[in-house]
Amino acid sequence: MPLVTLTTCKPLPRETKSAALDAIHAALVNVGVPPADRYQRVIELTAENVRIDGTYPDVAGARGDDFLLVEILWSVGRSVKVKRTLLGDLMGRLTATGIDTEQVMVVFKETTWENWSFAGGRLLNA
Repeated sequence: MPLVTLTTCKPLPRETKSAALDAIHAALVNVGVPPADRYQRVIELTAENVRIDGTYPDVAGARGDDFLLVEILWSVGRSVKVKRTLLGDLMGRLTATGIDTEQVMVVFKETTWENWSFAGGRLLNA
């Protein structure tokens, strides 16, 4: 039930977006997310709609217009170990697609189950 948002600083080719989204989903599945549980969206911004620091806090080199922001909204309770495992797997998969992982920022957002309604207005575990 993760909701993944991939935000770009410029429009990307369909193949690049698909490769990134596939890599993200595979890394999520690798840490226990069911394979059929795929909810993803892409937000493509233009340069005038993005303000990012080029180096903060520990970028090797500098961020540019290839910057990708990956937001993973999922249920609360994943350990730091799970998040590190996901990040390591994801960075390997993105590198294999030709994406520079120094241009990738990942943010985990956690929420409780009663904050999800997947259909019909029914709350989960509420």
